[in-house]
Amino acid sequence: MDIAYQTAPTLQGPPSPRRGLPALKLPPHIRSPEIPSYLGWLNYWSAAAAKAIGFPDPARDAELLSRARRTPSGGWVVPLTAAPLDLDNPVHLDALKRAYERFPEIGGRSAL
Repeated sequence: MDIAYQTAPTLQGPPSPRRGLPALKLPPHIRSPEIPSYLGWLNYWSAAAAKAIGFPDPARDAELLSRARRTPSGGWVVPLTAAPLDLDNPVHLDALKRAYERFPEIGGRSAL
């Protein structure tokens, strides 16, 4: 439901995300099909998607890399937290917000 509020227009206009999450563009409005539309607990990024969002950067992604694994095709499986994402858990919500800050391209939010 929170993702829906990140992308769906409301009667008042543009998306109105909950919990301090960013507004996201709908997939047709994202500049490249390789760029993920949103973040979830368990993310799969193809090699092209990872390159498009700048992952991995060992200096900035150490926490994510501690849980991530590389696939044989060069993609990445990246869980944001060790346990399934629970947005009622402030630690999990903070991890999601940090990931959105780290990857502004996700959801078509970057100015590029």
